[in-house]
Amino acid sequence: MASTDKGKAARRNLGRRIGHNFADPGLLERALTHASRNSRPGGGETYERLEFLGDRVLGLVVADLLYHNFPDEEEGALARRFAMLVRRETLAEVAEELDLGPAVILARGEIEAGTQENPAILSDCMEAVIAALYLDGGLETARRFIANLWTPLLEADPTPPKDAKTELQEWAQGQGLPLPSYREVGREGPAHEPRFTIAVSVEGSEAVEASGGSKRQAEQAAAEALLARVKQ
Repeated sequence: MASTDKGKAARRNLGRRIGHNFADPGLLERALTHASRNSRPGGGETYERLEFLGDRVLGLVVADLLYHNFPDEEEGALARRFAMLVRRETLAEVAEELDLGPAVILARGEIEAGTQENPAILSDCMEAVIAALYLDGGLETARRFIANLWTPLLEADPTPPKDAKTELQEWAQGQGLPLPSYREVGREGPAHEPRFTIAVSVEGSEAVEASGGSKRQAEQAAAEALLARVKQ
C-alpha cells in the first residue's frame, strides 16, 4: 500500500476511535496537517491555529473535571494535578493510545525521519483534534471526548502529584539553601520544532544539564537529574 493510502487508512481508523461523525471532515484533516505540508504564512491549513484553540478547550474541561472530582482539595493541589494532566507528555501519551501518529499528514521527508512519533508533534495534533471536535460538535462533544480519555488519568493518583521542579525547590529549602537556578545553555532545531538545553544548579552542587522540546520540559528533566544526584 502506498504511503498516502496508509495515511488515509490511519485517518479513517482514527475517526472511528474518536467516535464523532464530522459534519466538516476537513476540520479533522487540518488538525492532523503538519507545517511541512503547507508553508503558507499564518499556517491557515495546518494544525497550528487549531492547536491554540484546543489547548484552551482542554484546559477548561480538565479544570472542570478536577473541580468536581476533588471537592476537598485546595487550589494548589488542583493546580499541580492540572499541570500534570495538560502537559505535553500527557497529551503525547493520549495520542499514542489513540494511535494518532500514523494519521499525521507530513512531508515525505518528515515521515522518513519518523516525525510522526515525535511527542511534540503528537501533543500538538492532540490539542488540534480537540479543537476540531469543539468547532464541529460544540463544547459538549469535546467535553465527552476529553472526559473519556482523561478521567482514568486523573483518577490514577489519589494524591496530588509533585513535579520535579517543585520537589527540587522543596529539597533546597529543607537544606536551608537558596532556590535552584535555571538557565538556558543551548537551543537547536527549526523554529517550529526547537530543542532546548537547560542547566540547573543548587548552591554547593555542580550544575546539571538536560534537553527537551520546550523550556519547561528541559527544566523538568534537569531538575529530575539533579534530584537523583543530590539524593544519592
